[in-house]
Amino acid sequence: MRIVETERLYLREITVQDSENAYLLNLDPEVIKYTGDSSFTSIDEAKTFLKNYTHYKKYGFGRWGVIHKTNNEFLGWCGLKYTEEDKEYDIGFRFFRKHWNKGYATESAKACLELGFSKYGMSTIVGRAMKENIASIKVLQKIGLTFYKDFDFNGQKGVIYKIERDELNSTPVYSF
Repeated sequence: MRIVETERLYLREITVQDSENAYLLNLDPEVIKYTGDSSFTSIDEAKTFLKNYTHYKKYGFGRWGVIHKTNNEFLGWCGLKYTEEDKEYDIGFRFFRKHWNKGYATESAKACLELGFSKYGMSTIVGRAMKENIASIKVLQKIGLTFYKDFDFNGQKGVIYKIERDELNSTPVYSF
């Protein structure tokens, strides 16, 4: 089921059928360099992770697969996450390196912001990044988030950007 469509993309729930893509995405050290995550050790480990991913059922949203409309290629993921201990909504994204610098992260993240505010009633959304991750910080800025504060990102210097619902400077343009 399509969650949202943009000009070039659609987002959908990630399923166990995406296990190989999840494995391959996290296998690239450049892709996970600034995430604090480890690679999956196998496709089966990725499958187990996806089987146990409960965010969709628990909250109604999560990290969604980003699919190119023209060829149905899995480009990566983008979406929203709720962190109970921080009581905050976070936007995140991760794409295969061959799809970097094509605007897919910005396009999908903008749609996710609109979903978060209009469909899920969120009032504030944050984005976290290691301070060295200039590319992700640029995406957060392009979609309207502004610097909020520094934080410790697993022993690394990190930054938190945020946006309030009334700061989103456009009316929804995507269909959901």
